[in-house]
Amino acid sequence: MLADLIVGNNVLAHNPCINDFVEGLSIGLKPGGVITMEFPHILKLMRLNQFDTIYHEHFSYFSLHSAMALFCSHRLEIFDVEQLPTHGGSLRIFARHAAGATEGRTPRVDRLLRKETEAGLTRDSTYRDFAHRVMRTKRSLLSILIREKDRGRRIVGYGAPAKGNTLLNYCGIRTDILDYTVDKSPYKQGMFLPGTHIPVFAPDRIFKDRPDLVLVLPWNIKEEIMQQMAGIREWGGRFIIPIPRPVVVRP
Repeated sequence: MLADLIVGNNVLAHNPCINDFVEGLSIGLKPGGVITMEFPHILKLMRLNQFDTIYHEHFSYFSLHSAMALFCSHRLEIFDVEQLPTHGGSLRIFARHAAGATEGRTPRVDRLLRKETEAGLTRDSTYRDFAHRVMRTKRSLLSILIREKDRGRRIVGYGAPAKGNTLLNYCGIRTDILDYTVDKSPYKQGMFLPGTHIPVFAPDRIFKDRPDLVLVLPWNIKEEIMQQMAGIREWGGRFIIPIPRPVVVRP
């Protein structure tokens, strides 16, 4: 049975055999049917310096340009697109069989294609510049952490997300800088972060130890975390927000 509608939210980037996957979408879609896929937008990732969202479970990162080329190679056309705030900035594309399509694509597709071109996503130099920006961020974060440690400050982390592991391992941050991290998930408590071997405890550990600084690893929900941990102001505690650029803020 062929499908009238195929929906895949945050599955495209997770697929190691992307051409086989999209070919399967084409085979399974009924004539006149619609495919809708949602995935992180590389324009937002690069513009907001979200390099820590590049991690093991993602095999690819798409612009609208690259998604259109992929779908076109499997006889599918993207006729509409929405920009979403999820995961720091995502796209939801709408595709159909190219053969037999009677209507054109929406103006939103052409507007976003122009926006990506103006942002340089079709130029190799843009990606090289992004790599240099990531390196500067690493040096800036390490400078803050080393400066504070040399002043005798105690630093811990908040959260144990996948993006946090990318950040910590890339920057070489281990227990000589970060004593531990905390996480609300009981499944992570009592464990160690992969690669860095930083221990994970429950959030109340922070209020027992009263550290000077808390490095917020899930920066995408920093407002929620800073509100939840606002009590650190009682002993003069501060937060370090690493992305899009490292800054130290008071609660």
